[in-house]
Amino acid sequence: MPRFSIVVPVFQVQAYLGECLDSVLAQSFRDFELICVNDCSPDGSAEILAAHRRADDRVRVLELAENVGLGRARNAGLDVATGDYVIFLDSDDTLTEGSLSAIADRLDATGDPELLVYDYARTYWDGREVRSQDGTAGALAARDGLPEVFAVAEREDLLGLLMVAWNKAYRRDFLEKHRFRFPAGYYEDTPWTYPVMLTAETVTLLDRVVVRYRQRRQGGNILATVSRRHFEVFAQYDLVFAHLDRHPELERWRPLLHRRMVDHLNTIGGHPDRVPAALRGEFFQQAREAERRHRPAGAPDLSVAAGWRSGPVGRLARSARQTVREARPVVRRAAAVPVLGGYQRVQRTLPLDHRLAVFSSYWGRVPSCNPAAIDAKLRELAPDFRTVWVVEAQRRQDVPPGLTAVAPGSRAYREAVSRAGFFVNNVNFPDGAPKRPGTVHLQTHHGTPVKKMGLDLQDYPAAGGEIKFPDLLERIDRWDYSLSSNHFSTLIWERVYPSGYRTLEYGYPRNDVFLTAGAEEVRAARAELGIAPGRTAVLYAPTLRDYRSSYRPALDLARLARALGPSFVVLNRSHYLYDDLAGFGEGFGAGAEAAAAGVVDVSRHPSVERLALAADALVTDYSSLMFDYANLDRPIIVFADDWDVYRETRGVYLDLFSGRPGETPGAAVRTEGELTELLRSGGWRSAEYDGPRAAFRERFCGFDDGRAAERVVRSLFLGEPEPLPFLPMADRRPAPRPDQLA
Repeated sequence: MPRFSIVVPVFQVQAYLGECLDSVLAQSFRDFELICVNDCSPDGSAEILAAHRRADDRVRVLELAENVGLGRARNAGLDVATGDYVIFLDSDDTLTEGSLSAIADRLDATGDPELLVYDYARTYWDGREVRSQDGTAGALAARDGLPEVFAVAEREDLLGLLMVAWNKAYRRDFLEKHRFRFPAGYYEDTPWTYPVMLTAETVTLLDRVVVRYRQRRQGGNILATVSRRHFEVFAQYDLVFAHLDRHPELERWRPLLHRRMVDHLNTIGGHPDRVPAALRGEFFQQAREAERRHRPAGAPDLSVAAGWRSGPVGRLARSARQTVREARPVVRRAAAVPVLGGYQRVQRTLPLDHRLAVFSSYWGRVPSCNPAAIDAKLRELAPDFRTVWVVEAQRRQDVPPGLTAVAPGSRAYREAVSRAGFFVNNVNFPDGAPKRPGTVHLQTHHGTPVKKMGLDLQDYPAAGGEIKFPDLLERIDRWDYSLSSNHFSTLIWERVYPSGYRTLEYGYPRNDVFLTAGAEEVRAARAELGIAPGRTAVLYAPTLRDYRSSYRPALDLARLARALGPSFVVLNRSHYLYDDLAGFGEGFGAGAEAAAAGVVDVSRHPSVERLALAADALVTDYSSLMFDYANLDRPIIVFADDWDVYRETRGVYLDLFSGRPGETPGAAVRTEGELTELLRSGGWRSAEYDGPRAAFRERFCGFDDGRAAERVVRSLFLGEPEPLPFLPMADRRPAPRPDQLA
């Protein structure tokens, strides 16, 4: 029998679930079972649970047949628990290091009481961690002269603690003796916590933060969702008072619980993110009925209406009205700001055009990447849609024929962003293009992340020092959908870009070509680059170095090309953020000497996908191109001479040099000499790298089956309810390798 049974209910928490489970499994105290209850979670949580179960036999996973809600999911875990004590942990929260040892020591020291209450700290997106100060277990435990073990009757202030299930350890035989179980519905902690606390005769405190209570920005707390379901709180309080009715010895607590209920109902009814405004009158009517129903005999009338007008809810309402009044002058002033322009203001009063979509990629560069692939498929499947691209004025001459482009800030731009029913971008639109209610914003991203992104950059000033993270979060809040190329990316995006958008695990549209192109497309891609038949083309595509103030090639490409000889051609693809540098090309691996040696500078080529089709192998460092190229099932070489520096200054999600299946895509070298020898010897295409490449492709290319763009268009633009099924990996046929061409 384990000392602890830790019950974790799971529903739609894939971005945080791994961290939660790891915080338990990494505890120094190891005598526990971890019971995970999958409440029919629709995301990737099941796969995360399965992986942890395979890795650690202390993990048990219960798969519920239907979604039952938090309370009943906890009950399912409790029903199979075998530990001396039960601990509940929400699946987006974590245990602090050493917590289980501290709990075990405290229980041993106090003779195994029925209940142990501990502290928590709220954690925020910006890294702040704030321990609760008022009415906490730590504050109560710090008072002098109080017994170490007591009943609630001796410590009425204990009922001032946050009424949640997850800040306590419960002796299991105590729960079973009194048949405590959670009810269904919202506010399930209320009819659990009060009866448990009032019934326990032996309680102790632990002056320690055990739980890190995650404060999710949006979409994480169901109690912060505007819904009629907040009316369920009345039934929950009925259960609390029914417990008192069954236990006359607890009658003394009725006045206190009555006051707590009224305060709670006032808070819920007046909270702007809970009861819908149109239902607030009905809510307070039912609240008044609940107050009368549970009022102790002879007790004064605690008018809910008075609470609304003069209590904390009233202050909330007055504050909200004041905020609205203050906002109106702000809006009027904003309307006069020239950046919006009179024309744009007029356009924003007109109806949205749900057959108009505004596209952009890479901050106004030429159409490319996922947005370009989606645009092409949209025009194919729904020609009645009109698409407009936002492209910087100096780049408009490079826009492919047949596409409509508008310059940022122009009259046509203002009209498009004011009327469009859809926004599609692989970065964020500027703040001068505010999204109207009803417009659908798809964030496609532009790669699978090796390097740290989003909020994770708060710990890496070399890369994130100039980012204004509150502004970034405001832009993220505009997203309605986030496109993901693989489950690995999904988990990262949802955590580092936290908001209420919906993730679409559809694959990357830009990669469709790798599964649909044939021999003729490969020949054409090589011919346009001047690659003669029989020559081996190596695509060199390094990523940006945030810790450097200027571009410095890691390779002497001319020397590499000379060493490889005339049978090779090196395609040099520098990162797109370097393309505006003065004199770009000469001295960057694209000068006359390099060209004479067999180097072709393709840094300004409009399509990296065409370059990938033409290449026999990819040499890169931390670029997301490696994940795209893996769809072609061609050799990938990691060349990173600054791995240690990059890992410390930018941070990475993968150890590319680990050699672990699914983490290293092929050969990995750190010096130019090693790279030269690998290519010259033919080792780069050795069979020893087939297995790692296959595992890498299996992990990161599962959604890329050649129909990602169609999946997006049919689901998002055409409203088809079910996305296209994925073609199994074994049935996919990547574009032929250049050496397979006849």
